[in-house]
Amino acid sequence: MEFKTIARLHGDFPEKFGVPRQSGLTKTLSRVVFEPEFRDPNALRGIEEYSHLWLLWRFDVGEGERGPTVRPPRLGGNKRVGVFATRSPFRPNPIGLSLVRLVKAEKEPGLGVVLTVEGADMTDGTAIFDIKPYLPYADCAPEASGGFGEALKGAKLTVEIPPSEAAKLPPEKLPALISALEQDPRPAYRDEPDRVYGLSYAGRQVRFTVSGATATVVSVE
Repeated sequence: MEFKTIARLHGDFPEKFGVPRQSGLTKTLSRVVFEPEFRDPNALRGIEEYSHLWLLWRFDVGEGERGPTVRPPRLGGNKRVGVFATRSPFRPNPIGLSLVRLVKAEKEPGLGVVLTVEGADMTDGTAIFDIKPYLPYADCAPEASGGFGEALKGAKLTVEIPPSEAAKLPPEKLPALISALEQDPRPAYRDEPDRVYGLSYAGRQVRFTVSGATATVVSVE
């Protein structure tokens, strides 16, 4: 079976580190730009009637552990669980599924209709295979259980950014950076208060530390 790339996501995270761990958890804004072959506006007729969309996409993770079990970082990197009981990118088929909010659909010169979406958990340039509307009556399951991920729900860091460093980012980029840091991008087994971490975001290198439940931005370069 051959999949065609219908579009690519363009966002502020060029590297895996710092990308939100799950879709819908942050205020990150991204653009979905269709490949020339799929820029017929008729293919998107009516999409603005939906508030949310499913994106089916390709993990570009390179080499890594593959097999029937994986070690989720959120479980400390030591406990093994079945690959199909996780959202690990190291799967038999490197396919991701994300729920995003549709902010707008606008025609842009030379690009056709471009979708602006909120909450994507993908790196810049990610290949998208398909887009489907989210249907609340069918896709929402309030009684669902969340497995080991349920214990992590709602756990957020407090983010502190000195005004001098915050001023180095466009104001509209700050909410997404804060929401990404709130999710704690570090592996769960890392707890080194003196360590300075760095992530690439919106063309800047953001360096931060984490002590207890607080992430402090050290510099924006």
